Amino acid sequence: MWEEVSNVPKVTETQPCVCPGYGVSHNWIKQSIFWELPYWKSNLIRHNLDMMHIEKNVFENVFNTVMDIKGKTKDNVKARMDLKEYCRRRELELVENPGGKPLKPKAKFVLSNEQQMAVCKWVSELKMPDGYASNLSRCVNIREGNFIGMKSHDCHIFMERLLPIAFSALPLQVWKPIAELSKYFKDLCSSTLQLSDLLLMEQNIIITTCKLERIFPPGFFNSMEHLHIHLAYEAIAGGLIQYRWMYPFERYLGRLKRMVKNKSRVEGSICEAYLCQETSHFCSYYFESHVQSARNRVGRNDAGSHDDVDPQNLSIFSHPGRTAGTSRSRYLTDMESAAAHLHILLNCDEVKPFIERFEQHLEASFPNISQADIDGRIASEFPTWFRSYVHDINNMVDDQLLHHLAWGPKRKVETWPIYFVNGFKFHTKEWSVNKKTINSGVCVEGDDEEHEHYYYGTLKEIMQLQYPGEPIKKIVLFNCEWFDVVINRGMKVNKEYDIVEVHRSRRYSKYDPFIFSTNAIQVYYMPYPEKIKEKVDWWVVVKTKPRGTVDDRYALEVAYQDTIAHVDPVSNEELDGHLRDDDGVYEEVEINDTNDGENNEVEENEDEDDFEDEDEDDSKNDCELFDQYISSDDD
Repeated sequence: MWEEVSNVPKVTETQPCVCPGYGVSHNWIKQSIFWELPYWKSNLIRHNLDMMHIEKNVFENVFNTVMDIKGKTKDNVKARMDLKEYCRRRELELVENPGGKPLKPKAKFVLSNEQQMAVCKWVSELKMPDGYASNLSRCVNIREGNFIGMKSHDCHIFMERLLPIAFSALPLQVWKPIAELSKYFKDLCSSTLQLSDLLLMEQNIIITTCKLERIFPPGFFNSMEHLHIHLAYEAIAGGLIQYRWMYPFERYLGRLKRMVKNKSRVEGSICEAYLCQETSHFCSYYFESHVQSARNRVGRNDAGSHDDVDPQNLSIFSHPGRTAGTSRSRYLTDMESAAAHLHILLNCDEVKPFIERFEQHLEASFPNISQADIDGRIASEFPTWFRSYVHDINNMVDDQLLHHLAWGPKRKVETWPIYFVNGFKFHTKEWSVNKKTINSGVCVEGDDEEHEHYYYGTLKEIMQLQYPGEPIKKIVLFNCEWFDVVINRGMKVNKEYDIVEVHRSRRYSKYDPFIFSTNAIQVYYMPYPEKIKEKVDWWVVVKTKPRGTVDDRYALEVAYQDTIAHVDPVSNEELDGHLRDDDGVYEEVEINDTNDGENNEVEENEDEDDFEDEDEDDSKNDCELFDQYISSDDD
């Protein structure tokens, strides 16, 4: 590029540029002042594209067009008139009725009125975890069937999480490119990006954009619809998206705007409030440690202090966590006590050597025993064997903590409705009723080392068990109700679009309800819109990440972003069938309809016909002058 512009003058006069090849091989009219910067020649990203605004604009174009929102849709009268000039989609061109009025055929990429109302109702009733997103129901106008007042972060959540679910009623050949576009943005916002994945994403987004061009009209595509193609390259050259988008700056600007109390003295209000905050922050360093201030403010999902943890206790009794709400007491049943005690024994590091001894005992007693039989006997016989083994004098087990553990937990337990652990805030299912948010979704990773396998369920009860003896040995368990994990019966996994579904009425057959609170990952379940009958019994599972906690499993503490992207090459299949709706639905429109939204940069002039001949003459004169200019350069 520098070789092309090195001979171009830095300042030009009013006459056109006389550089050789102008208008033929290049369109440079002057040399930008940026080339005076010493690093400009080797700068890989000269214009950093903002992911936040690109994602918002792309989402609004797709959403408004599919939802056919009046005044904002790209599928308007002008777009249909362009089809006759630029595309071969005769099935979508305007037609005339017997009365001579134009009719617009309904396209397959537009939802019906019933489906639009179902999407609005679905969003108004949707519940998400606390701190995950804003209240999207405030943006829904069910009466008119549209959305208003969606912020950039609302579009971010909708684009990456909700869009494929909301538009599931679309035909498959239309839904797939939209789902690929959603997955592209979701993978791009991951907190860990691999170079091989970014190179594949850079190829995939071109194919996805071509698919969208074969579906939506030409008026749908402006410059914003092509900017996202360059985002993968910028991630390769500039690093993670989270360090280059506008969210932190927009939040800080909003903070400055809230400082303004006197609108006639904007700068003075901001300076006064800023100095006040700086002074109070400086003084907070001289406060006592127990005094709460902005500097040492407790996090939103803080798990509490760890000062009361006894280092001499067993490892399982040192898990962090903080309870909230009003506690209640109850007694465990025999089945609950046995299941909870078994789960604690199998996951205690100090008990694992005894499990190995028990397995050796079984193999010695039954030489031909299988691994499945060993696992079954451990679940049924190990707690009794462990208690007798520990208390046997001949075995020389002097650890009193293991003696206390072998007796099992006390039957009386304490239960709470709220629990904070690992940056998550969990509610019981009963507590989440009639709440705007839902925090009862639970996910735990299975013990299969060869395959990644997860169990999904809902949190029924948060209970604290206590074992006898000193020091005090308490542990919090989650009592959960698990969904069936059998593929295609209780769970579906769409690896191509990274969508996991669970059957809402099927449950896990075995009785194993308890897990450690520290092993729980928070999820939430989204039903499909009610007009999709084949999906009425299935819920989509969406995992979340903790807030304010950096863990080995979570590289970045953002609740709505994936840790690692799962990128696969997209297929380049052809569209099946025409794009017009098979029901033959038409909409009566007006040719001079000004309901164009943001489709065209220049609004249509009502008196355009009066200047048509004059514009045509001017265009001919311009073409003649351009031809003369080119011929003179060649000479």
